[in-house]
Amino acid sequence: MGQKNKISTGYLYFLTLTVVGWVDVFTRPVYKHILIDSLKYCQQHKGLELYAWCLMTNHLHLIAGAQEDRNLSDILRDFKKFSSKAIIKAIQEENESRKDWLLNRFAYAAANDIKTKNFKFWQEGNEAKELHTNSFMEQKLQYIHYNPVAAEIVAEPEHYLYSSALNYAGQPGLLEVILLE
Repeated sequence: MGQKNKISTGYLYFLTLTVVGWVDVFTRPVYKHILIDSLKYCQQHKGLELYAWCLMTNHLHLIAGAQEDRNLSDILRDFKKFSSKAIIKAIQEENESRKDWLLNRFAYAAANDIKTKNFKFWQEGNEAKELHTNSFMEQKLQYIHYNPVAAEIVAEPEHYLYSSALNYAGQPGLLEVILLE
């Protein structure tokens, strides 16, 4: 991870995790729910503190931190490692019309990365931006929740199931979040 994306302990971060080649994987519920379940696991067992999130077709935005005795970089590393393996396995096992194409894309990305063996799912890094002011945090929170609106998936942020906009609208969402004030 480069210096500009260095994650320090004790801060909140706006993060973007992107699928290699911006491949639209998260168009199928099965893959979306693997990510949701992985995030839940990290919240319950790894110390992930989630403040906002939005899953788009080829990337995931988060505002996140780590519990005091935990390291956000380690949590993200484990999350990406587990979720990439689980999604690749699901692509191989599901009735996926794009199976060969997807697996070829991820195998090609792995062939060009000495650290990866068979398939590379996530791009390197997490585009981590420290939330150092309230106005910057509010800007990123709005950006996350309006992403599906800008993509013309929904008309209102709280109509999108795969984000924390529901939580911020006072409704239960797919994941529990710590509301930013």
